[in-house]
Amino acid sequence: MQHSICRATAIVAFATLVAAGATVSAQTPTQATATAGPVRRLSIDEAVNLALEQNLGIRIERINPQIQDVSIAQARSLWAPNLTSSFFNNSQNNPPTSALSGGQTKITDARLSNQIGMNQVLPTGANYSLAWNSARATSTNVFNNFDPLISSNVVASITQPLLKNRRTDDVRNQLALSRKDREAADVALHSTIAITTRNVRNAYWDLAFQIANLQAQQQSLDLAKRLLSDNEKRVQIGTMAPIDIVEAQSEVARNEETVIVAEAAIKQSEDRLRALILDPAAADFWALTLEPTDEMPFAAVDVDVDGAVRRALSNRTDIGLAKNSLARNDLSLKFLRNQTLPEVNAQATYQSSGVGGVVLSPLSSLPLDGGLIQRSVLSKAGYGSVLGDVLSNTFPTWTFGFTLSYPLGTSPATTSLARARLQYSQAEVQLRNLELATTTQVRDAGRQVQTNVKRVASARAARELGERRLEAEEKKFAAGIQISFFVFQAQRDLAQARTAEIRAIADYNKSLVDFEAIQETALTGSTPITATAPSAVTR
Repeated sequence: MQHSICRATAIVAFATLVAAGATVSAQTPTQATATAGPVRRLSIDEAVNLALEQNLGIRIERINPQIQDVSIAQARSLWAPNLTSSFFNNSQNNPPTSALSGGQTKITDARLSNQIGMNQVLPTGANYSLAWNSARATSTNVFNNFDPLISSNVVASITQPLLKNRRTDDVRNQLALSRKDREAADVALHSTIAITTRNVRNAYWDLAFQIANLQAQQQSLDLAKRLLSDNEKRVQIGTMAPIDIVEAQSEVARNEETVIVAEAAIKQSEDRLRALILDPAAADFWALTLEPTDEMPFAAVDVDVDGAVRRALSNRTDIGLAKNSLARNDLSLKFLRNQTLPEVNAQATYQSSGVGGVVLSPLSSLPLDGGLIQRSVLSKAGYGSVLGDVLSNTFPTWTFGFTLSYPLGTSPATTSLARARLQYSQAEVQLRNLELATTTQVRDAGRQVQTNVKRVASARAARELGERRLEAEEKKFAAGIQISFFVFQAQRDLAQARTAEIRAIADYNKSLVDFEAIQETALTGSTPITATAPSAVTR
């Protein structure tokens, strides 16, 4: 009886000390770790918007469509007209070699000429040229009827392919391929935006998980410290031996290590998010602390896997790129088939000429004594008269014709066509294989969402049971019918259950992100969210 009274007295004294400790604890709450540098509080949508503006990968990919625009302009430039011009002044002195050479001691010919022209390749495959030539010539040759001689002509020619290069040619094929490359650049940019958005959302939830995990680990540390404090009070009142608080001290030290690791994990997750959404050129890039404002939600949703598969097969960027590549191969096939045809070209040339200058009298005889030959001027026709003859089509010349060229034997175009057909067949099979892989990936992503819903429910139930178990073990220990080992074990199980619940919620939100992203692009270089249980806490 006396022993029972002493035991009751000790329990009352212990309860008084515990209450006093709780009062002090309530008056001095745990202070959050102070953060150095400025703090940026942001929601998940703000994080995505920052990434769209400042992510280096997106900024790099945005340049590719501009590069392809230049490539299209470069291909179009091959159809631009080309203006040509030339000017020559020639003077030539020749010794006479016979009495009929037209001179006594030497023959001097001088010619001043200029040319202005234009040529162009047309989108029909035809090419034309247009030239205007003018010249003024003088000579000491006595047999010339004009001195000086003024001449001018206009020459126009056009060549139109009838078989080879009629429907397509190098220029048109290059332009069509450049347009396909431009479409591919847009698809690649969309893919980069989609995968970056997905990575930002997942990094945001990773950071939110690490912060919540730190809070859970801090709660476990507080529980361990409270039990250590209770045991120290028990030692003071003589209900526990000093050696029995060693286990409580060990548990506090283990939880302190867990808190340190959790704090480091926050920094790592913060750096991953920082690299995705912030500009490295900013002065406070590394000093800025990111603080998520959105809590990890959990609202179970029903996923339409079949509808998601249909959307993925229609909208996936990798399938779009595969179809774009197939279209490029089709363009190459059309071009190579055209190149195997005979080269039949229709040609037409028109020329209008005019001649003028100073007309000399005819040469009737040669002086036998070697004297100078005298010739009179009969008429003069200036450059305006010459130009009038040209423009009035006084002396026209027309030429029409066809040219045919066909290689004998196997041509390079034939072998290239055979190779392109094989590549086209291969690309078709690759597209079907990609569609099969896409369907499998989308179905797996939908399954992960459903699995993570069940994980959250299971982890939440385990956490609630862990709280009830810890409460029961603490009551038993306070009543003296249980040793501290079972309290520590319950604390560890509760800490593990809390972490498992937080992880399950984070994985659920990340699986939703992946389920939406995988309908737009392949999650290249990423690890899909799997329903893997968190690692067990070392006991």
